[in-house]
Amino acid sequence: MTPNHAISRRALTKGALLGAAGLLAATGAATAEARSSTHAAAAGGPLRLPAPTGPHPVGARTVHLTDPDRTDPWVGGAREVMLTVLYPARTVRGLPRAPQLTPAAAQVFADYAPHLHEGLPAPGTVDWGAVLTHGHVDAPPLPGRRPVLLHSPGGGDSRTLGTTLAEDLASHGRVVVLVDHPGDASQVELPGGMRTTVLFGPPDPATFRTMIDTRVGDLRFVLDRLGDLPLAAALDLGRVGLYGHSAGGTAAVYATQDDARIRAVANLEGYLDLRPAVLDRPLLLFRTDGFEGAARIEASWSGLAASRAELVRADHWAFTDYGALVPQLEAAGLVTPATRAALVGTGDPGRTRRALRRRVGGFFDLHLR
Repeated sequence: MTPNHAISRRALTKGALLGAAGLLAATGAATAEARSSTHAAAAGGPLRLPAPTGPHPVGARTVHLTDPDRTDPWVGGAREVMLTVLYPARTVRGLPRAPQLTPAAAQVFADYAPHLHEGLPAPGTVDWGAVLTHGHVDAPPLPGRRPVLLHSPGGGDSRTLGTTLAEDLASHGRVVVLVDHPGDASQVELPGGMRTTVLFGPPDPATFRTMIDTRVGDLRFVLDRLGDLPLAAALDLGRVGLYGHSAGGTAAVYATQDDARIRAVANLEGYLDLRPAVLDRPLLLFRTDGFEGAARIEASWSGLAASRAELVRADHWAFTDYGALVPQLEAAGLVTPATRAALVGTGDPGRTRRALRRRVGGFFDLHLR
C-alpha cells in the first residue's frame, strides 16, 4: 500500500476517481497479456468458497437502503448502503447460487485488489466473477423467527468478503445481514452506479475516525430498518448480535455502546483505541497470532471484560474469504508463499476455518439463545 497523508475528504474522493480511471486504463493493456495465465489458472476450475456445515440450505437476497437523514461524508447526498441477507431456506430447488461478485463488481475488484492487498494477482489473471457463493437467490425462508447478526467488513473490503463465515452462521439457523459501507469499501454496486474506495493506503487518524463514525451510523440505520426488510417475518428482533472484522470489529463494538437492541458483539481483530470502549453486553475479542498490529490490539483491548480467542498460524485476513481463496491462489502459482503468509498465515485453511466458525457460532449460540 502507498502511504496516506492527512488530506481533505474532497481530495480523497477526487483521488479515488483519478486512481480508478488510471487503473481501468491500465487494465485494458494488461487483460490481453494476462489472458493465457487466466486460462492456465482456470485449468483446475474456478476459485471455490467452502460449503457451509449447518443442516439448512442458505437463501440470499440483496437489499438497497437510503438514509435521508444522513449525508454521505465522502461524496455528499443521502447516505446509501447495500446489504446481502443470508438466511436458512425452506428449499433451494431450482434456484441459482449467487455469484460472490457481479460482473461489474468483479472487474473493479480485480483492478483494486493488488493495490489494497499487496501481492494479490494483477488484473486479468483471475476470473473473480466466476466465484459462486452457496446462497440461493430469493429462496423461500424456513418458517419461524431467527436470531439476527449484522456483519461489518474490514476497511477497504466489501461485504462479499465475509460470505464464508456468514453462510455457515446462516446454515445453522441464523439470519445474517452483510453490510457494505460505500466510500471505504473497494467497490459497492449501487442502483445508481458503482462506488469505489477513497482508501489507497492506511487511513490517517481523521479519515479513520470518519470511517468508523460512518460505519456506526450505517449499522444503527440498518438496525432501525430491520423490521422493514422483505424477510422481516423471519427475524427475531429480540435476539440481535453484531460482528465485524478489523475496522468492522471496531465499528461493531462502538455501535453496541448505548444501543440496547444489541445483545452480543464479536470483534475480529479490530482496534479499540479510537475512544474508550465501555460495554455491559457479552463481548468476544478474537485475534490471530500473526497480525503485525498485535501490540496495539492488545493495548486497546486491555481491561475489557470479554471472552478471548486466538487463531494460530494465522494472519489478519484469515477472518475473511481470503482465508479460503488465497491458499488456492498460492497452489495455482498466482501468489507467493510470502504473500499467503502475510495475508492469512501458514496454517491449514480448513483447520483455521473450523476454529473460526466454531468460536463465533458458539459465542452467539450462548448469548442469543
